[in-house]
Amino acid sequence: MHIEPFHIAVPQEDIDDLRRRIRATRWAPATPSPAWQQGVDAAWLRELADYWANRFDWRAAEQRLNRLPQFIADVEGQRVHVVHRRGVGPAPYPLVVTHGWPGSFVEFEALLERLCDPAAFGGDPADSFDVVVPSLPGFAFSQAPARPGMSAFQVADQWVWLMNGLGYPRFGAQGGDLGAGVSIALAARHPQVVDGIHLNFLPGSYEPATGAAQHALTPEEEAFLRDRNEWVAQEGGYAHMHATKPLTLAASLNDSPVGLAAWIAEKFRAWSDCEGDVERVFSKDELLTNISLYWYTQSIAPAMQMYWENRLQPMRFAHGSRVSTPVGFARFPKEISRPPRSWLERTFNVVQWNDMPGGGHFAAMEKPDLLAAEIRSFFRPLRT
Repeated sequence: MHIEPFHIAVPQEDIDDLRRRIRATRWAPATPSPAWQQGVDAAWLRELADYWANRFDWRAAEQRLNRLPQFIADVEGQRVHVVHRRGVGPAPYPLVVTHGWPGSFVEFEALLERLCDPAAFGGDPADSFDVVVPSLPGFAFSQAPARPGMSAFQVADQWVWLMNGLGYPRFGAQGGDLGAGVSIALAARHPQVVDGIHLNFLPGSYEPATGAAQHALTPEEEAFLRDRNEWVAQEGGYAHMHATKPLTLAASLNDSPVGLAAWIAEKFRAWSDCEGDVERVFSKDELLTNISLYWYTQSIAPAMQMYWENRLQPMRFAHGSRVSTPVGFARFPKEISRPPRSWLERTFNVVQWNDMPGGGHFAAMEKPDLLAAEIRSFFRPLRT
């Protein structure tokens, strides 16, 4: 596998063009509704846009991100952007961590430090990891798929190739959002090389075997499915659009930076443990670093394409199907979906399950200490 160092270097003309586009925004007329009731709050969005155009320093963000050891790897003919940080300890354990939407590899800056050098945060250096954070196909600096069919299952196959090329014939996996789907696919398709997977999210397409008397739903599972269906009806429009008409939406979001910011930032507020105030958890600089990454790499269209592919290849398990790979699950209180343990145990070998005291969908950014401790605990007995 060919791999070469990579540094982010956005052309100045792209930065100037972004600022020009923001300042030329044609703002949508106000509607008579309370703030955030019908989506992003217009006043807050104007404030964010003004900051983006006049005060946000992309070069400072770029310089910080370039401190991460980044590479471009040729994975079966596909250019994959990857952060590969080696651990500080006697025997770092290899771990591939996969992001989702609307996140990116920047979600894991704080988590990387805690996993790679636990002693710097009061932990045991024996718990250190070599962490590999690939950008999903079409996200950030990873090449978009040239052919259809790149669902979580095919990405998992690429990650095995990538990890082997980096010198890790066996490894563990962690993920939330789309990254949870990739991690599950790794466990299901490659149990011979994946020691265990740790999740902080369960994909909505996951369906275990149900229906027969011995598989009847428990009251807790019935309540979970009711809550999930209600959430999908009220909040799941974005996913339905991504999975059914992504190119229609991409035509707007790839052309309007403010539209892109609205589409992404609203989710950081709605899905995080912020009590309605997104800047209690994420600064404008943190939000705009991630949003700018989507903008400069024009990755919103291929990012949404993965929803289309996952819809065509959902995670459904037939009667008798079992995934023997050990699974750990951290259930955060403000996560958009909170399945009961039994729902996972219908298919998976759940060996660690913990309810977290705080945090939401973006756990690696919101609660990096909590998530790092969970990951260390889960993989500790699997390191041999």
